[in-house]
Amino acid sequence: MTTRRPTLRHRLLPALLAAGLLTAVWGGAAATPAGMTLVPAGEYAPLFTGPEDPARLPVPAFYLDPLPVTNGEFLAFVQANPKWRRSAVSPLFADRSYLEKWSSDLEPGPRAAPDAPVVNVSWFAARAYARWAGKRLPTTAEWERAAAVGYTTADGRNDPELTGDIYRWFATPTPDLIPSPADARPNLLGLRGLFGYVWEWVDDFNTAMVTGESRGDSATDRNLFCSAGSVGARDTSDYAAFMRLALRSSMKANNTTSSLGFRCARDVDAPAAAPSAP
Repeated sequence: MTTRRPTLRHRLLPALLAAGLLTAVWGGAAATPAGMTLVPAGEYAPLFTGPEDPARLPVPAFYLDPLPVTNGEFLAFVQANPKWRRSAVSPLFADRSYLEKWSSDLEPGPRAAPDAPVVNVSWFAARAYARWAGKRLPTTAEWERAAAVGYTTADGRNDPELTGDIYRWFATPTPDLIPSPADARPNLLGLRGLFGYVWEWVDDFNTAMVTGESRGDSATDRNLFCSAGSVGARDTSDYAAFMRLALRSSMKANNTTSSLGFRCARDVDAPAAAPSAP
């Protein structure tokens, strides 16, 4: 996975923004894009690395949606882009369960509340939505950087309440009616629903490193699973990270599941973008 090194602007801009010292920078608005949250620069510790690889990788500052994309928001997308409606989408881009909770192409219905996270969407569909909205999907490093923040501390590993909530979620079956995460407890950055509601697509989901002891290395089609080997892992105690790695490494880009949604990201120095064709 290619890692972007933090530039001077990435290191200084979050601090200047937080101090209210910037209103515009490098020809673009420095204010946080409407409805998005600034995630300051930090680090990401991959579970699997080579002997010569650094244990931690820098993650430049970026913007992230505070909530996953909802059924109501995805409805606006399919209304504007007919090729992504359930009856029209190509099987190359979404499997048979694409938007299966919805009542019809343009009616989410009673099983998909407008303010609940949209699920049964493929990586292709999630990426198309993000492009249409003038955004992108977060990378694995970015998503993990945001998810590592606790409720009251910058390092969620030191937050027993967060850890407890994560493991309780793992032990609970996905409900047929997924609730809105709008009232979920926010982490220290104000991000909600990273855990406890749905799994989330990342842009580079298929670059996850899987060891030779895992089913993910088979040359045959892989079944979806939620477990992973720990051979070669730097931190064998981070069970939640193994769960996410296992899910990502088991997915194909056209797969959809009833517990997988997404949220969008954007570069700090990206110019303002209007919705565009996916």
